[in-house]
Amino acid sequence: MRVADLYGHGRPVFSFEFFPPRTEKGAASLLRTTKELAQLSPDFISVTCPLDKPRRPRTFELVATIKRDLGIETMAHLVTVDYSREEMRGVLSGLKDEGIENVLALRGDLPEQGEVVREFRHGSELAAFAREFGFCIGGAAHPEMHPDSSDWEGEMRHAAGKVDAGCDFLVTQLFFDNADYFAYVERARQVGIDVPIVAGIMPVGSVPGIQRMAAQNGNRIPDHYLRELVAAQEDPAAVHALGVRYATEQCVELLERGAPGIHFYTLNRSPATREILTALRERLDL
Repeated sequence: MRVADLYGHGRPVFSFEFFPPRTEKGAASLLRTTKELAQLSPDFISVTCPLDKPRRPRTFELVATIKRDLGIETMAHLVTVDYSREEMRGVLSGLKDEGIENVLALRGDLPEQGEVVREFRHGSELAAFAREFGFCIGGAAHPEMHPDSSDWEGEMRHAAGKVDAGCDFLVTQLFFDNADYFAYVERARQVGIDVPIVAGIMPVGSVPGIQRMAAQNGNRIPDHYLRELVAAQEDPAAVHALGVRYATEQCVELLERGAPGIHFYTLNRSPATREILTALRERLDL
């Protein structure tokens, strides 16, 4: 099933994102987590594509395994970094052979040192290439602006370029202030972007971890939320509960105000996502 066809039918779409583990033991653990979350009947599951190129085949193996063994629709992340056009042709052909219909086309993180193959310079170029193979294509959206962007005009020009190249929907990077999401959607509509813009949500499970991630990606944690997190950081159970509560409230507002779906960044763990989605279905009568 094409993921884009899930949106726009009057109900929210819920999806989970995982990353490929480094070891076989980690892969087995992830499959157990996936089976636990499969009981929540997500609409689809995506698997990221790491900077570590030798690990990327595990991404493609996982999306094929999840779709085949669990019967859940999947989406493979693809990055431009360190792929020639011929290599990417082989990757896309392999995904087609496995029955995968959906890809998320991304530029990907650039290595801090060293040169890499970059025959695709932008995610939009990769989206256009994947379109030739008939894939349903997603792209990334940045409610707090991409770190490489200098102004919103340029940010939205790049976003529109992704859609023009073939992206059927956009998934946001994580954010903690819903005002940033709604402002982004408004900007997108003003420049003619009319595809679904899905909200990406990550429940906080570790205070140092989310602080590092926020600093790296330019995410803003609202002051009142950060104060609560720091006050609770010596109590893992309290941090977990706070992260679940805050993310749940985020999702309720997002869905009530028209977000087409929630894409959960799970960090390969199930408890927080399970609690949030269960609470949402109870509160919103889904």
